[in-house]
Amino acid sequence: MFKSLRAFFLESARASRGGSALELPGVAAAIVPAMPARSVVNCVVYEDVDALGTALDQLAAAYDEAGVNAWTVWVHEDDARAQELLSSAGHVLDAEPMAQARPLEGIEPPAEEGLDLVANPTVADFDPIVEGAYGWSGFGAAMERLPFHPYAARHEGRPAACLGIFDHDGDAGVELVGTIPEARGRGLASRLLLRALADAGKRGCKTTTLQATRAGYPVYSRLGYRDFGRVQMWERRKPAPEG
Repeated sequence: MFKSLRAFFLESARASRGGSALELPGVAAAIVPAMPARSVVNCVVYEDVDALGTALDQLAAAYDEAGVNAWTVWVHEDDARAQELLSSAGHVLDAEPMAQARPLEGIEPPAEEGLDLVANPTVADFDPIVEGAYGWSGFGAAMERLPFHPYAARHEGRPAACLGIFDHDGDAGVELVGTIPEARGRGLASRLLLRALADAGKRGCKTTTLQATRAGYPVYSRLGYRDFGRVQMWERRKPAPEG
């Protein structure tokens, strides 16, 4: 999962306006100045905790130079050394989604009836869904392109649910799952995900991984995803200016 996560966020940074990827020995950072307050996209994935410790000052300087106000480091819940290191450096535990995975064998696409798919979704289709689902204004303005296989479905004639599948070394990483409030409780995201996973299997992917929020966890568990421990987000955020 961490390998897919790393590849996805680096590609997302490259797909954003003015974004870049900083790759250091054992550490990689996605830098997205177009979304300076969103630490989930301005994030660091590491392979070696000692390398992370060595790189922290350089990472902080890179984000500061890019005008990014908040960035985070992804850490497995069992990595006590990284947690202590980041806490000492001023990072704060912000969230703990559950790492989940399942094989793609046995995934069947849902019935097309009742699923109003958007053909060839674009950033413009994702933008209102992301704002409604996540409260992220400006997503469309920040992205040059979508860095994954995009899926979107309509409810009452307008885009209402979205997600992306990022293929990496046979794994289908599930990203940016969202449904606008008015369309929730109808199974749109579940059916859209099954459609996307069936397609990923046809492309040759063998597994699928994701990071489940508390809201999404029951949905993914019903679809056969298994738990592999919590993955923590250790955030470093500049204080808001006074006044």
